[in-house]
Amino acid sequence: MRHAVFSILVENSSGVLSRVAGLFSRRGYNIDSLTVGETQDPKYSRMTVTVTGDDDVLEQITKLVDVKEIMELPQDASVCRELVLVKVECDAAHRQEIIAISDVFRAKIVDVSPESVIIELTGAQNKLNAFIELLNGFKITELARTGITGLARGAANLK
Repeated sequence: MRHAVFSILVENSSGVLSRVAGLFSRRGYNIDSLTVGETQDPKYSRMTVTVTGDDDVLEQITKLVDVKEIMELPQDASVCRELVLVKVECDAAHRQEIIAISDVFRAKIVDVSPESVIIELTGAQNKLNAFIELLNGFKITELARTGITGLARGAANLK
């Protein structure tokens, strides 16, 4: 089993997400994360799919009518990021400590209430995981992650 990140340029039409995700699951891949959004050309969407599985799925995906192009994003030749929102229960006595941890990671405090703060952080998965680990001493009441999105470095791109 291997871990891979695929960037897939697809037609921006209904049902495409379901067909591509279904193809991964039918081939025995576990989808770890999936992000989709419109590109600079509204006719196309970019899907970033993070999967764990065997090597035989790429050829099958490229045969789908709605898929314009697919590329694997190599770890050393691409930029991949994820967003996390974390709601942490805290009172005034602990707020400064949470803010200090957030500052170290260049996270943003996006909401403050008397009993909690919501923190936003964008970065590589290992950065987000380290941040969440440091917050384990506090009560995390909610956490939402977007999943990975990424682009190849340099001139390499999906047409």
